[in-house]
Amino acid sequence: MTKPATPLPIIATTVAASFGFGIVQLDVTIVNVALPTIARQLGTTVAGLQWVVDAYALAFAALLLTGGYIGDRWGARRGYLTGIVMFALASSACGFASDAALLIAGRVLQGVGAALMLPCSLALINHAAAGHPERRAMAVGWWTAVGGITVAAGPIVGGLLIGVTSWRSIFLVNLPVCAVAVWLTLKCKETQRPAFRRGFDVPGQLLGVIALSAAIGAVIEVQPLGPGNPLVWICASIGAAASIAFVYRQTRAQAPMLPLSLFKSRIFCGAVIFGSIANFTYYGIVFVLSLYLQRVLGYTPAVAGLAFLPLTATFLVVNIVSGWWVGKAGSRAPMTTGALIEAVGFSLLAIVATASVPYWQLAIAFVMMPGGMGLGVPAMTTAVLADVERERSGIAAAVLNAARQAAGAMGVALFGALAGDEPHHVVAGLKTSAIIAAGLLITAGAIAAKAMAKKKAVDVRRPEVC
Repeated sequence: MTKPATPLPIIATTVAASFGFGIVQLDVTIVNVALPTIARQLGTTVAGLQWVVDAYALAFAALLLTGGYIGDRWGARRGYLTGIVMFALASSACGFASDAALLIAGRVLQGVGAALMLPCSLALINHAAAGHPERRAMAVGWWTAVGGITVAAGPIVGGLLIGVTSWRSIFLVNLPVCAVAVWLTLKCKETQRPAFRRGFDVPGQLLGVIALSAAIGAVIEVQPLGPGNPLVWICASIGAAASIAFVYRQTRAQAPMLPLSLFKSRIFCGAVIFGSIANFTYYGIVFVLSLYLQRVLGYTPAVAGLAFLPLTATFLVVNIVSGWWVGKAGSRAPMTTGALIEAVGFSLLAIVATASVPYWQLAIAFVMMPGGMGLGVPAMTTAVLADVERERSGIAAAVLNAARQAAGAMGVALFGALAGDEPHHVVAGLKTSAIIAAGLLITAGAIAAKAMAKKKAVDVRRPEVC
C-alpha cells in the first residue's frame, strides 16, 4: 500500500489543479450573460448564440478522452501546462474576434485546451493523495467546489465586466489567471506514467467528434430551420450512424480511446449517468435563465449577473460539506440527497417563472438547484476515483467528464430550442425545461441509490481502494 501523502503536497497540488479547473468551468457559463449583447453587436440569432456556447462544450467533450490519454502518456503535469497555454491563446482569439464565426472558432480552441486541463488536473490530485482516501475526498471536494463556484459565478463576473467594459473582457480576463495557473503548476510534481503505453485511436476520435457535432447541430438547428428541414434530418442521421460506428470501433480497436472495460463497474456506470443528467439539466437551464432574466424580466447584464449570486454562495458551502460527508460516509447518500434537492429546486422554478415574478421567489430555486448539484457532483467524482486503478485515473476522469460536457452541450441545444427568440416563448420554454429537468434528476437519484448500494469500493475510508 502506498505511503500516505503529507498534507502540504496535497494542498499545493489541489490549489494548482483547482485554479486551472476554475478557469475551465468559468468559461462554461461566463458567456451566458453576455449573449444578448453579443447578438446585438455581432448580429446573430439564438441559434448562433447556442453555437457560441456549444462550440466550447463540443470541443471540450469530444476531446476529453484524448486529454485523458495524453495525461496518462505524457504525465498529468505536462498535459495540464500545455492545456493552460492553449486556453490562454484561444481566449485572446475570442477577445479580439470581429464576427460571430471567429468567436465560435476561438471557442472551439478554448474547448481543446480545456479538454487537456480537466482530466490532467484530477489526475494530479489523485496521484498527490494516493494512499490517503479521506484527504483525497476532501481535495476532490475543494476541486469540485472551485469548479462549481466558478460555474455559478460566471454570469456574475460576466455581468460586472460587461457593465464596466465590454463583452470582450470576459475572455481577456483569462490571460492573467492562466499565467498564475502556470506558475502554480510548475511547483507540482509530475505523475507516474504506466509502463505500458497504449496507442491512440484516431478513427475512434474522429467518429466521436462527428457523432457529437452532428447530433447537437441537429438539435440546435431545429428551432431556426424547422423539424422537417432536410439539413436537420441529415445531421441527425449522421450523428446516429457515427455513434453506432464509434461504439463498434471501440469493441474492435486494439487501443480504444474509450476503454469499454470501465463500464463493467456498476459504480462507474452509475456515476456517468448521474453526471450526465446533472450537466444536461443545469447548463441547459442556466442558458435559458440568462435569456429569461434579460429579455423577459428586463434586467441589465450586470443585474442579471448579480441575480445568480445565490448559486455561487450555495455552491461554496455545499461542495465543502459534500467533501466532508463523502469522507465520512461514502458517496451514496450525498448523491441521492443532492439529486432530490435539485429536483425540488427545478420544480419550484417551473411554478414561479412568469413574465413578472418577484426575484425572491426565483432566489429560492436558485439556492436549491446548486445546493443539490453541489452535494452530488463531488461524491460522484470521488466514487469514480476510488473505483479505478490509479494508473487509469486520467482516462476514467476523461470518460466521466466527456459524458458530462456532451450532456451539458445537449442541454443547451434542447432547452435553447424550446425557448426560442420571443419573450413569451422563453417563459414557456423555461417552464417546460424545468419540468423535464426535475423528472430527470429524480431518475438520477434512483440510479445513484442503486449503483452505489452496498459497494465497498465507494467507501473512501478504506485505503485499499487506492
